Amino acid sequence: MDALSDVLRVLRLTGGVYLDARFTAPWCVLSQLEATDCRPYFTEPKHIIGYHYVVAGRLKLAVEGEAQVELEGGDLVLLPHNEAHRMGSALDIEAINGASLPYVESQGLTQIRYGGGGEATHIVCGFMGTEGGRHPLLEALPRVLKLKTEASAAGAWIKSSFTYAAREAAAGRAGTATVLSKLSELLFVEAVRGYLEELPDERKGWLAGMRDPVVSRALTQIHARLAHAWTVDEMASVAFLSRSAFAERFTELMGMPPMRYLALWRMQVAAQQLRDGHQSIARIALDVGYDSEAAFTRAFKREHGVAPGAWRRKVP
Repeated sequence: MDALSDVLRVLRLTGGVYLDARFTAPWCVLSQLEATDCRPYFTEPKHIIGYHYVVAGRLKLAVEGEAQVELEGGDLVLLPHNEAHRMGSALDIEAINGASLPYVESQGLTQIRYGGGGEATHIVCGFMGTEGGRHPLLEALPRVLKLKTEASAAGAWIKSSFTYAAREAAAGRAGTATVLSKLSELLFVEAVRGYLEELPDERKGWLAGMRDPVVSRALTQIHARLAHAWTVDEMASVAFLSRSAFAERFTELMGMPPMRYLALWRMQVAAQQLRDGHQSIARIALDVGYDSEAAFTRAFKREHGVAPGAWRRKVP
C-alpha cells in the first residue's frame, strides 16, 4: 500500500450529499456547515470538509482573506477546513445566511430555490468528515481546493456520480447513506490527487514529500512496516540515499525530521485503533512499533496529554 492510500485509510472519511440548490442571479449566500448538518452520518465529527459541485451555470466563491474562485459547470470545490465562505453570482452584494434560506425536504434531500430570476446556477452540496483529530493530510490542504472535472480523467465519472448521488438522496432508498459516503470519499481522493499533480515544485510540506520520488519511497515503506524498529539509516537505505542527504531532504520537504514524523504517525494510527476499541493497549503498542506498553503509554501521553486508556474512555 502506498503512503497516500494508508493515510486515507487512517483518516476514515465518511460523507454524503445533503443539498440540491438552484439559484438565479442576482444571489449571494454566506455558507458554513454545522456538525448537525452531518447527521445521520456522524454524532459529532471532529473535522468537516464541505464541498460544492456545479451541475450547471456559474458562480463565484471566496473565504475571508483569499482571492475569489470562479466556478462553472463541471467544477468541484472543496473547503478542507470548513471555513465560512461567500458564494453567489456576485460577491459585492449583500449575502444572506444560508441557514435562513427557504428550503423543502424531499424524501431526505434538502432543496433550495432562491434568487432574483436571472441566470440560473444549479449546485449539489455535500460534506465529508472524520471523528479523528489532527491529520497531516488535512493540515496540508489549502483553504479552498478547486478541481476542474472536465479536465480530469475522471471527469465523466464524477459528473455521473453526482447525478446518481442526487437521485439516491432524493429517493431515500435503503443503503443510500453508505453509497453516498463511498462516493464522497472517492471524490475527495480525486481532488487531492489532482491538487498533488499541480503542486508547484517549490512547495514544501507533507504533500510535497508525497510527490518527491525519494521521500515517497521512504514514506511508503514506513507506512507499510510501521511496527519495524526504524532508524534514519534504514530509511535512507530504502530511499537510496546517504543518511545525511536523506535526513536533509526529508526535513526540508516535510518540515520535520524523519524520526519525528515516524513518532507522529505512530500516534495517529494508535489513536485510530484506540477509537475502534477492539484491541488491548498492549497489542496496539506492538502494532505501532513499541516493545512495551509502558514505553507506548509514555509516548502517547507526551503527544495527547493523557494516557491511552484515559483517552479511549473520553472518545464518544
